[in-house]
Amino acid sequence: MTRSFGPRRAIWTEVSECDKNLENETFLDHLRRFDEIYRAIVATQFNFHQSGHPGGSVSAGHIMSSLLFDSMDYDFRDPVRSDQDLLSFAAGHKATGLYAMWALRDELVKIAKPELLPSQKKFRLRLEDLLGFRRNPTHTAPLFRKFESTPLDGHPTPMTPFVRIATGPSGVGMASSIGLAFGAADYYGKDAPTVHMLEGEGGLTPGRVYESVAAAGVAGLSNAVCHLDWNQASIDSDKVTREGDTWGDYVQWDPMEFFYLHDWNVIHVANGFDMGQVVSAQRMVPEINNGQPTAIIYRTEKGWNYGISGKKSHGAGHKMGSDSWHEVMSPLFGKQASELPSPEDKSNLEEIESCFWETLLRIRGLIEKEEDMCESLSNRIQSSSERLNGYCREPRATAPNVEGVIQACDPDSTPPDLLLEIGSTFPLRKQLGEVLGYLNRESNGAILFGAADLSDSTAVSGANQGFAENFWHYKSNPLSRSLSMGGICEDGLSCILVGISGFGRHIGVGASYGAFLSPLGHIAARVHAISQQMKQE
Repeated sequence: MTRSFGPRRAIWTEVSECDKNLENETFLDHLRRFDEIYRAIVATQFNFHQSGHPGGSVSAGHIMSSLLFDSMDYDFRDPVRSDQDLLSFAAGHKATGLYAMWALRDELVKIAKPELLPSQKKFRLRLEDLLGFRRNPTHTAPLFRKFESTPLDGHPTPMTPFVRIATGPSGVGMASSIGLAFGAADYYGKDAPTVHMLEGEGGLTPGRVYESVAAAGVAGLSNAVCHLDWNQASIDSDKVTREGDTWGDYVQWDPMEFFYLHDWNVIHVANGFDMGQVVSAQRMVPEINNGQPTAIIYRTEKGWNYGISGKKSHGAGHKMGSDSWHEVMSPLFGKQASELPSPEDKSNLEEIESCFWETLLRIRGLIEKEEDMCESLSNRIQSSSERLNGYCREPRATAPNVEGVIQACDPDSTPPDLLLEIGSTFPLRKQLGEVLGYLNRESNGAILFGAADLSDSTAVSGANQGFAENFWHYKSNPLSRSLSMGGICEDGLSCILVGISGFGRHIGVGASYGAFLSPLGHIAARVHAISQQMKQE
């Protein structure tokens, strides 16, 4: 017996070729050249640091470059602007790629349109900052000090421009990125910015991701777009999911089925290394108006053109200065790749740093010769900012004011509604619900809350007093403060609330039995603390 999916609001689309209106556009060639340089920077980072995740960074390059130079509306001058589209690195191990992509983008803007550069150094990520990968602020290497390079964590944090939340622990990145989309949707209403999240199929397997993806589908979170780098490789496996009639090592669904099950629109890109297909798929998203979130699944190969592929490239790469590394650099440098510097003493950190910087300078020299590419892609960054400004995006008319919560917490005066009669008995949790309700009314609903099917039992439902009944829905019930969170889901609940709080316009409140919520919410809470500590605003 077989059974198909039941009714869905979402759609499923296959992309196997470039849109005819796109195939002759010269900017596709510029994106391809950009990706070639990007992959060389990724390889160079691993070569001199012998640390990071080159394979997944390489396989996601086309996805990221299309987003940055075609799909997203953002202000390159102002990374903390709240009304712009976001790219959240749910797959935190792709940080090697994040830093390479950001540094290369900064470099071409510096060459072609320096007036677009942010005025503050902390809002830039330069080639010089790549010297700081997995270095702490006390690092003493001379060039790191000379250039005042930014110490770059092994996984993304808000220390990096345009990164709103820290990611890293399995599944937390995806679930908290969905929380960002909840926060943006509630604050801006129907005109909310889009939250793009980058993940791999292995990142879908934790339970907290099932829970949060379900919550987004139920809530009609149409400003959430997942870009899935389906390369089928994790740390231990080269066939993570089922694919066709080949069984998976970990799960027996493929990513399209996973998202479609939860009522997400699905766009399947047959070749994630065909830039035309990638751009065509991303351009489809704004045309979908069924009110559901969207997942674009790109079939790729981990470690593509890196010389090490699949699971072997996840957290490992070529030995420092090896012939195989020089070979990877040959598409960019040709025969001169063999002349790239390598330290004689691979234990000498200063010599390693010097060779690393010399290689980056040679890459910079090549970028400077790519005048057409730099001009074309810088113009597209400027157009992105102009589109964003043209929206004149404003918070919804009844948007929450999180400062109202702070102002209402006056320890010297108890609001009359919260006064308890001396000698009376009143459950503590019920009084907590009353307080949350008061704070919510005073802040126009700055508290969004969820419970693991225990909203009334824990009395956290009091936070919804004075607001629309039933669960929040982006389109049909946006004034409720109660989130469904997919059911009995303390894990996903905690992660989504972290993302909501991370957007910066709300306070996320979760409730369940302490024995469940304390351990299941610990990781998300810890990552949120890192995010708050590293913010550059």
